[in-house]
Amino acid sequence: MLRESGGDLRITRLRVTNFRNYHHLDLALPPHLVIIQGGNAQGKTNLLEAVHVLATTKSHRTSDDRDLLHWLALEDSPPFARLLAEVDRARGGLKVDILLRWEGKALTSGEATSAIPSPAGLVRKQIKVNDIARRAVDFVGQVNVVVFSAQDIELITGAPALCRRYLDLVNSQIDHRYLRCLQRYNRVLLQRNHLLRLLQVHQAQPEQLEFWDRELVENGTYIMLQRQHLVRRLDELSRRIHHDLSHQAENLELVYLPSVGTKGESGTEVEARFQQALRQSVDREVSQGMTLVGPHRDHLQFRVNGMDTSKYGSRGQQQTVVLALKLAEADYMYAQVGDAPILLLDDVFSELDRTRRQHLLESIVSFQQVLITAVDLDYFEPSFLSQASRLQVREGSIEAA
Repeated sequence: MLRESGGDLRITRLRVTNFRNYHHLDLALPPHLVIIQGGNAQGKTNLLEAVHVLATTKSHRTSDDRDLLHWLALEDSPPFARLLAEVDRARGGLKVDILLRWEGKALTSGEATSAIPSPAGLVRKQIKVNDIARRAVDFVGQVNVVVFSAQDIELITGAPALCRRYLDLVNSQIDHRYLRCLQRYNRVLLQRNHLLRLLQVHQAQPEQLEFWDRELVENGTYIMLQRQHLVRRLDELSRRIHHDLSHQAENLELVYLPSVGTKGESGTEVEARFQQALRQSVDREVSQGMTLVGPHRDHLQFRVNGMDTSKYGSRGQQQTVVLALKLAEADYMYAQVGDAPILLLDDVFSELDRTRRQHLLESIVSFQQVLITAVDLDYFEPSFLSQASRLQVREGSIEAA
């Protein structure tokens, strides 16, 4: 687990305007352990989401940035949300400024009655670091976060796309090339799928696939190799943690299942396999109008004592697996970047039994900044509470408890 000598990464001040249910917020964030207490729908999770957006430029709860704007913002001209953070870290301090500007149909008085803007709207994102404009691909990774939430169990029980997104988020925070390849791959995938649909109705020539195939293979190979490396390291780290959590009774294994074989192969070999898989599937792809092989079809499987936990694991076993995975992620990220990541724990203690709660509490005390949301304090030992700062959230306002 992490040692107290980890780099001093923390957000010291957070300013929020028109974000979710926060109209205006200016908050000095304490170091180390911070418990954010409040009732349901008061803004606890929204605060953690703001920190996640400041670190990764994306929400971990929605893919639509329009959801992030406070409904009162829609009466402004133009509607906007703004997030600012002052960050301390061993590599040098940062001032991060993210502006979300909604561009769409003008609103008339009384029209903004929903927290979700009109579907016609489009949110433009502007990022500044130390007052200099930056692209997301150049910024991501300068402030690292790991999120624990009650919904993380869906990594096991949900669609494979959730695991792919998880692997992408972890890799993107530590590898700028990975993020660039991922962005390029997704753009190429859209173009190639469009071409396949044109081939389906005989409005294009098969030779036109060659260019997009080369681009898909080049970027997709790097993605698959880095995912394989990440899963291998997470498997090693989480296996030990899980063994302790299960009182040495169970063995966890993370298995990466790419649609193109990669295990034990070089980049050149994976490229060749990928090209071959595309050639073999082209008739089916034209028939279905979509690309059927590549990292966008990968799976991640969690096995306990050799059994797939998505099918045969109990709820308790699944929670233990996710907890081990997240703690392993934090350790891995710290080892890669030299700064202990900021931990965001969103209402996770209510989902865990006493043993798992205690293990988690013991594991996080060495981090530089941990933000924990909770409805009440019954899940925390007095010794833990004595080390923590407490904030009270009520209807989008925050004060020291």
